[in-house]
Amino acid sequence: MLLFINNTVNILVTVGIVLFLIGFIFVQKAYTKKKGDDVSKIALALFYLLFLIFLLGGLVLVLYVWGFDLQGFFIEFWDDILAFILQQVGDILATVIIILVISLILKFVKIILTRTAKREGPNQKRRVTMLKVTNSLINYVVKIIAALVILSIWGVDVIPALAGLGILGLVVGLGAQSLIKDLIAGFFIIFEHHFDIDDVVEINGFKGRVIDIGLKTTRVQNWKNDIKIFANGSITEPINYSVADSVAIVEFGIAYHEDIQKTIDLLNQELPKYKTILPELLEIPTVLGVTDLTSSSVNIRVVCKTLPESQYNAERKIRQGIKEILEANGIEIPFTQIVVHEPKK
Repeated sequence: MLLFINNTVNILVTVGIVLFLIGFIFVQKAYTKKKGDDVSKIALALFYLLFLIFLLGGLVLVLYVWGFDLQGFFIEFWDDILAFILQQVGDILATVIIILVISLILKFVKIILTRTAKREGPNQKRRVTMLKVTNSLINYVVKIIAALVILSIWGVDVIPALAGLGILGLVVGLGAQSLIKDLIAGFFIIFEHHFDIDDVVEINGFKGRVIDIGLKTTRVQNWKNDIKIFANGSITEPINYSVADSVAIVEFGIAYHEDIQKTIDLLNQELPKYKTILPELLEIPTVLGVTDLTSSSVNIRVVCKTLPESQYNAERKIRQGIKEILEANGIEIPFTQIVVHEPKK
């Protein structure tokens, strides 16, 4: 009878603790849902901390009421840990030292590469790209070597492990051909200098600025800040707009009754000032001449070289300037119109 009563009490205590923890979770969820985006991170951290305390306390209480020897368990557990530390103190110290040394090496390499990347000079974009790839490779190599050294310290024979990794690599390579293709393509993109970070490129119909190049993927951001991630193996026939100078092209029309040569001479006289106004221009705008005879206008084209991908602003400014020049000199810019002839009576 006494045993039945004790078991009943133990069950009630256990069920009460479980219900309390479930209720605490419901309170936390209700509070978070009520506050929405205004919920405080401090309040959430406090909820999680209290839940952890209640969980550990409830676990200890459940074990205690069911007669589990907590004191003996913790004493034995602590003795085992202490004995392990005393037996393996040399290996533990060596492991800690290796981890610290590796961390310092990687930190030092990162600082050196970052400072090198910030230096001004020719081919800076190319240098930044190569330094990022170099930093990634150094990280992989150093961490793999550190892992093998630590395993050897703890008595693991790394030679069979390396052989096993080779076989595993062969199996993975056969089953992950797309991954291998991406890595090989990334290697050639970087070292054959197809494009660099900050270059403006067009890949598979998507045009934007390259923000990151890796051995597996390339990230491109367009003018709307959309970021598209390309697997390097899928990049075929990319167009790099940052390698050569761009060309600004402005085409406009004048009325048929206007003097074409007078218009060209006027533009040749006025447009050279834009070379000093627009720093992106690499040469004085050139009037090519008449390019088309449309139904209502004679079209004339103006071109000039600009810095890579700077032609858009130049075209806007030159187009605005041409309109002002033509209006100031009374040269008509035609617009679509219908001429109706009234028959004579």
